[in-house]
Amino acid sequence: MYTSFFGLNEKPFSITPDPRYLFMSERHTEGLAHLLYGVRESGGFIQLTGEVGTGKTTLVRTLLQQLPADADVALILNPQLSRVEFLSAICEELGVPLPDDPNSVKSLTNALNAFLLRNHARGRHTILIVDEAQNLKLDVLEQVRLLTNLETAKQKLLQIILIGQPELREVLERRDMRQLAQRITGRYHLEPLSREETDAYVQHRLKVAGAVGTIFTPGARRTLYRLSGGVPRVINVIADRALLGAFSRESQQVTPAIVRAAAREVYGRRPGAGLSWLRWAGAGALLGLGLFTGFAWLGRAGDGEPAVPRPAPVLETAAGAPATPAAEPAADGPVLQDILASAGDATSTDAAFATLFRLWGETYRRGTGSACKQAEQHQLFCLFQRGSLAQVRGMDRPAILTLRDLDSNQHQVVLSGLGEQQATLTIGEQEYRVPLAELDRYWFGEYLLLWRPVAGEVKAYFPGMRDPGVRWIREALAAIQGRPATPMGSDLFDEALAERVREYQRQRRLTVDGLVGQQTQIAMITDLGAGDQPRLTRVN
Repeated sequence: MYTSFFGLNEKPFSITPDPRYLFMSERHTEGLAHLLYGVRESGGFIQLTGEVGTGKTTLVRTLLQQLPADADVALILNPQLSRVEFLSAICEELGVPLPDDPNSVKSLTNALNAFLLRNHARGRHTILIVDEAQNLKLDVLEQVRLLTNLETAKQKLLQIILIGQPELREVLERRDMRQLAQRITGRYHLEPLSREETDAYVQHRLKVAGAVGTIFTPGARRTLYRLSGGVPRVINVIADRALLGAFSRESQQVTPAIVRAAAREVYGRRPGAGLSWLRWAGAGALLGLGLFTGFAWLGRAGDGEPAVPRPAPVLETAAGAPATPAAEPAADGPVLQDILASAGDATSTDAAFATLFRLWGETYRRGTGSACKQAEQHQLFCLFQRGSLAQVRGMDRPAILTLRDLDSNQHQVVLSGLGEQQATLTIGEQEYRVPLAELDRYWFGEYLLLWRPVAGEVKAYFPGMRDPGVRWIREALAAIQGRPATPMGSDLFDEALAERVREYQRQRRLTVDGLVGQQTQIAMITDLGAGDQPRLTRVN
């Protein structure tokens, strides 16, 4: 679609492997050297690990092209096999006839051993490469170890290369895997591309595709590195979408803004890196995420502003004392990148939760369990979301935002105030006013907030349900809408109540489904003006 517009012969960022687009970074070159040395000089195991999309499979393909002519290779791409299936797959790859009893581990091992001895006598080397090795079952891993026992008096008969994600290292560090780990003679971990390598990678692929001139501006390439983390597969996906975005805008160049828009479309406002801080927050946060995922259709806020008028938000502690407003920064004050770069541990997960707890009038204790489990001790619950500032504004609660700086580092900051043009970020003991346009460059929609359910537990309410919490829903709607939700004392969620809920959701610009999930409950609590819960301060 966009190739002729940019003068390209083909799409430069296809994720389909193509040897013409091979780009060997310093890391890939070093990794390949480790593999080749291990194949030619050593016996036992070689271990290559790397995150998803860093180019492990590309490295394997390159290795296969450079192996000596006297090498026979068995390549196992799907290792989720039983011991018998695994040995059978190796035999099939090497052309070893299956024994009369093909379901016997002993018979298969004997057949393989006989082949290896014949191959060795002919002066040939036999190599077993297992991709996605982190998926090997433990009993199959033990079988892999036993294969290294196939040897002559001087030499191993089988060279084994295990390739996998970082989880492979964790598996091999298990105590019951120590015999296998001790036989690993070479280890290499493939890191993502550096910023400079990402720049060269993008330029290389564009050149191969026939590009003339600069299509991705230098700023766009820097942004692409920041949002992809230097992972080649992620670079390809975002870059391809960015080219389509530039084409749709009739722009001859891809700008940083177009790359950011492409990343949002690809990841739903989420950059490529994982939510390591959320995993750290513990089972409570994951439970909150699971509840939201399971009830994603229960009261999800829309992107618009809430339509129901409500009192001006005031940030209060549990004791009711207003927080000190942030000072207006000087015109030449630090930009957000400088703030994050100089923050140190103040943007750690611990520091962010300490601030969020403080705004709720509670004390966060580091090193005493997950943050969300600690919150539950105070009848508070974590709600993790991906969305927009309009959604955060609608829930009107301080929230931890996950930001990514220009060097692709993650930072956790607390959004404590929000206006039409600016936001207040609390980092440690300091508050900063940041323009929303600048915040948008660093935030991709991930946030976590605390809330206190009236029922004391997180649950969703739906038509046909009978629960004491339904009475609270009736009372809340009556107070907010100014008319009774009859019958007021009933704990049955009937169709008439569902219609009242839908009416409220339309007013609040929530998902209109008649169900009362977490966001609908939070909106009701906000509109009731609960005085013991902190709000976002207004920023002029």
